[in-house]
Amino acid sequence: MSLGRNVVSLPVEVESTVREVFGAAGVRWIDELPGVVEGLAGQWGLSGFSAPFGGGTHAYVVTCRRVDGSTVVLKVPMVDEENVAEATALHVYDGDGAVRLLDFDRGSGAMLLEWAPGAELLVQPGFPSLEGRPENAEKVALACSLYRRLRRPLTEVPAGYPSLPVADDLIAGLRTRLEDPDPRLGEVLSRPLREVVDHWCAELAIPDGPLLIVNRDTHLGNILGAEREPWLLIDPKPCLGEAAFDAGFLLMIQVQSNPSRAHADSVVASTAAGLDVDPERARGWALIRAVEEMTWAVEDQDAEMLALHTAVAYALADLPFG
Repeated sequence: MSLGRNVVSLPVEVESTVREVFGAAGVRWIDELPGVVEGLAGQWGLSGFSAPFGGGTHAYVVTCRRVDGSTVVLKVPMVDEENVAEATALHVYDGDGAVRLLDFDRGSGAMLLEWAPGAELLVQPGFPSLEGRPENAEKVALACSLYRRLRRPLTEVPAGYPSLPVADDLIAGLRTRLEDPDPRLGEVLSRPLREVVDHWCAELAIPDGPLLIVNRDTHLGNILGAEREPWLLIDPKPCLGEAAFDAGFLLMIQVQSNPSRAHADSVVASTAAGLDVDPERARGWALIRAVEEMTWAVEDQDAEMLALHTAVAYALADLPFG
């Protein structure tokens, strides 16, 4: 069987991102993708490929049919530090709150997954995110209950499954970038804000409680309507960390819709309660994530995103901005 490039193609925005972000490695991944998919189709008995899904950033994702006629999802990621252990987490979840991992190819990182045919819990427009708007509060609460359920210790996994990154590495990386910050970052990272960030880097470097499987990317667009359960998680970005880590990204994106201290306080309280975690450590993780986004916005020379993430950081730190 030969699928060829007429079947194996990437959405324009995915191909563009892979080329821009991953450089020569991304170009090589794109060039090798048809052969990889053809090999997987033979290995797993797949046919009837759909058009590739849009909306992602660096993976080839399609529905297809197995020999028994069931519909499944084939996902071939451009592996990076955030998604490297996706299959490991899905194996440990074993379908409990997340799509079931049906098979895993260790060489390519490709996954054969249960199909969740429903819509996203919340369609993502990009930044600023919509999670923090009042009409979406019940959806955030549902997501909190699902992420709380997904937290669990790492159990034994088969040989060849990737190790999970550690949440502490995120703090170490941020500390390194802040040692000699870009002058553009220095213009918006005031001394009081830097002091609050340094405080939380020190506090959160020592986990509060056992290390659990937690997620870097807790937005509501990664939760889909399903058949086996009403809602299932797709596309985890797992790492090992304390329970409050799950709150970081989810809080940061909620504050974006209204980056004020009052709104930050409100969503910190409700989200920490929904996740059953310490609210101040949740706030600290959200601040770390916002400042991390600030450093990336500077690297990308994206003034609009820098302004948004800076406003969020000051709101979370309870400091005046502007």
